Amino acid sequence: MKTLFTITRRAALLLVAAASLPTYSSAAEPVDSYPSKPITFVVPYAAGSGSDQWVRIIGQQITKENKVPVVIDNRPGASGFIGAQQAARAAPDGYTILLGGQLTHALNQLMFKKLPYDPTGDFTPLTLAFKSYNILLVTPTYPAKNVADLVAAAKKAPGKLSFGAGTPSTRIAAEMFRQAADVDFLHVPYKSTPPAITDLLGGQVDFAFADPVTAGAQTRGGKLRALAVSGTTRMPDWADVPTMEEAGIKGYDWSIWIALYLPKGMDPALTNRVNAIIRKAMATPEARDFAKNNSLELAPTSPEELARFQAVEVTKIARVLKTAGIEPE
Repeated sequence: MKTLFTITRRAALLLVAAASLPTYSSAAEPVDSYPSKPITFVVPYAAGSGSDQWVRIIGQQITKENKVPVVIDNRPGASGFIGAQQAARAAPDGYTILLGGQLTHALNQLMFKKLPYDPTGDFTPLTLAFKSYNILLVTPTYPAKNVADLVAAAKKAPGKLSFGAGTPSTRIAAEMFRQAADVDFLHVPYKSTPPAITDLLGGQVDFAFADPVTAGAQTRGGKLRALAVSGTTRMPDWADVPTMEEAGIKGYDWSIWIALYLPKGMDPALTNRVNAIIRKAMATPEARDFAKNNSLELAPTSPEELARFQAVEVTKIARVLKTAGIEPE
């Protein structure tokens, strides 16, 4: 008969042996051997977009360093639903990475009553990728020469000054402005930013927020004038343009952000391994140059830092939407 001591001793030996084995991913691959096959980035945006171009550069650096192919799988449409769903269904082995962010993991859950994926439960946060900021724009001949002038004009004619917004991000940027300045603006909705800018140029709306690439193309040609940037620090390419806070809108802070996510159920050791590989690619001269040339602020984080950042962003956006009376569709 086997004694309790014999069974216990054998169990202890098995535990010691198990502890000495290498850590494995859910696909039974040693973490230290990752990556050993092609990595796929699921991109819920069209090919050629700023985010798509950025992740292609990251992919090139990963291939150069790790000698494995990187596939960019563009799945645009449906407010990022299609790409997010695909990535959420992937195996938690580190070989499928979602290029998500503010839209897929913050705005959607607040703008829609039902989502086909869970922004928190279906994913493992990997790292924040980069931030960018909106630029507050008016025409060169517009009477308001700065943000203070714009606020003063709005106070004199409540609800008369209008802003054009073609994306959730630019809509919220303007709503935050309205709430922080305690004024009333008229929202004019558009299906995208270009038609909003067209109407701004034509004088149909008084002001608009736009991304740096769109704003830069218009301001360099003298067609529009930048009054402020939405972040808390000035942007290198817009060094002569004050932040909204510097312009007198206290506490104003609004960024556009992109982040990377893995499917749920990841081995924490493998998540950290993927995080280290991504951050190394982000630190290369090629990635830094792209960011600089496109007014992007690289912002690599740990998985835990991304999770905390995302939670804060969701709370901030929810507060703005509630105050604005914007209901989910």
